[in-house]
Amino acid sequence: MESVPVRCPVCNRDHAYSTPAYPCPCGMPTTPPLLRDAPAVRVGHRSWNDVWVTVRCSSCAREDQWPQPELCCPCGTVLRIPVRPVAAAPSPTSPVSPAHIPLPRTAAHPRPTFRPMTIRTGHDAVIAAGLYLTWLGYRDVGRPGAGPASGIDLRGDGVIAQVDSSTRPATLRAVETLWLNALGTSAAGVFFSLAGYAADARARADGVGLPLFVIDLTGTPQPVNSPADELVSTGA
Repeated sequence: MESVPVRCPVCNRDHAYSTPAYPCPCGMPTTPPLLRDAPAVRVGHRSWNDVWVTVRCSSCAREDQWPQPELCCPCGTVLRIPVRPVAAAPSPTSPVSPAHIPLPRTAAHPRPTFRPMTIRTGHDAVIAAGLYLTWLGYRDVGRPGAGPASGIDLRGDGVIAQVDSSTRPATLRAVETLWLNALGTSAAGVFFSLAGYAADARARADGVGLPLFVIDLTGTPQPVNSPADELVSTGA
């Protein structure tokens, strides 16, 4: 784990900051590369885009967006730790891949046909998503004991899920919030939506390996990105 000295510019207190590691979809732990000689920056105004940095996995060279390293000084100052920027990949002539190529269904243990339920209300959508997670192989799937918290509508053994039953496409922030909740609880995150996803939400989900599903009014979830196809193929 990489550690750098950090001095608060407000109270001049010295700290040793250790970079947290995040799991790359390839399975290797990934850490944002810190700039040792650059001073920490006081955070005065925060925007949603400011809390993300691009990090390249040292094992598979995959580039993903990870939380910007920050440290909260006891004096109350929030400090942003500078990160070494990722060099641009030299592949300007590389072909553009399709947004979503369905994977073949190759589950090792064939599952029975999923039996959907008709959706008439938002509550029905949550029930349908819970049935689908159980069909995928997750156990003890149900609503959190104290009701939805931080966008979590369903929780099971090793999985959390959000179900967006609104009439608008799910947003980037909703996808990122679920992903961060999944990281914080060491669980898999799965997103279900009735109205689909905004383009930037889909792009972020693809980058962090978050499965996205769209539920039609028959109650049948359909995968809309490769992580979702892989989950359907392999099961929980």
